[in-house]
Amino acid sequence: MVLLTPRIHWYEINDQSWFPSYLRAKVQAGLTLMWTVNLPIIQPSSPGELVAATLQRVLGKRISDYTFVDFCAGAGGPTPYIEKDLNARLGFTKPPSKNSQANGNAESLPVSFVLTDIAPHIEAWEEAQLRSPTQSLQYIDYPIDATNAPRDFLSPITRTGQSQKVFRLFFLAFHHFDDPLATKILENSIDTSDGFAIFELQHRTFSSLLTCTLMWPLLLLISPYYFWRDPGFLFFTYIIPIIPFVLVVDGYTSSLRTRTADEIQTMMGGGGKGGIKGWKFRSGSEVHTYPIGEMSWFIGVKES
Repeated sequence: MVLLTPRIHWYEINDQSWFPSYLRAKVQAGLTLMWTVNLPIIQPSSPGELVAATLQRVLGKRISDYTFVDFCAGAGGPTPYIEKDLNARLGFTKPPSKNSQANGNAESLPVSFVLTDIAPHIEAWEEAQLRSPTQSLQYIDYPIDATNAPRDFLSPITRTGQSQKVFRLFFLAFHHFDDPLATKILENSIDTSDGFAIFELQHRTFSSLLTCTLMWPLLLLISPYYFWRDPGFLFFTYIIPIIPFVLVVDGYTSSLRTRTADEIQTMMGGGGKGGIKGWKFRSGSEVHTYPIGEMSWFIGVKES
């Protein structure tokens, strides 16, 4: 991977307070679509399905040991789709029986996912929770600060048999934090969680910038199919194309802000090639859209 520049912490339009909340929600809907869409030939699976496959492959049998917590869930993002796909891969497509819950065996229960954010989106999360086939999607209805999350914050919502081992998730989120804030998040993850994963759909490469550029024609192509019931989305895609403009420009900015695995590990004091006692780190990349779209991931697991 050839990096174009050192990391540049510019700011994204969709993060700005002056950007209308109505349009912000539309842009977030378009971004969620990019996680979940599965295009024939060039996408064997959607990026969200690729996340589920990566978690299952890397964590193996230990995957049932954790409750997965999205710490920057926004309005829900890809997490509801990842929860559905991961549990389907594990053989769970409906709510667990009362007997399974009574057994208290994590392997006999669907994997639980929890939505959190420093600015909770309760209404959107309630809708997502109702759509979960396994009823394994929960949420915390008060702000959770990823830099200062207590170890026991799951206790009030923990169900019988549900693991209290916290596995933090950051989907297209970690690049938003500047270095001091990102360092605090990593430190708190090491101190109070049992694992964490950072997933990004972009990087500081030419191919990533090209992939972001192609989001504009892609959105023009597929929006009528996915958003035909949303005239506002269609208006701000075709008549006044604010949504594709923001997605592409913010995609460029996101690419330039994304960190490499070595940069993340260096922030934790791991020295790039080193490590932190009691933790094991792995990283890699997967093609989500042929031939140039890549998803990068960094996963840390506390060793028992």
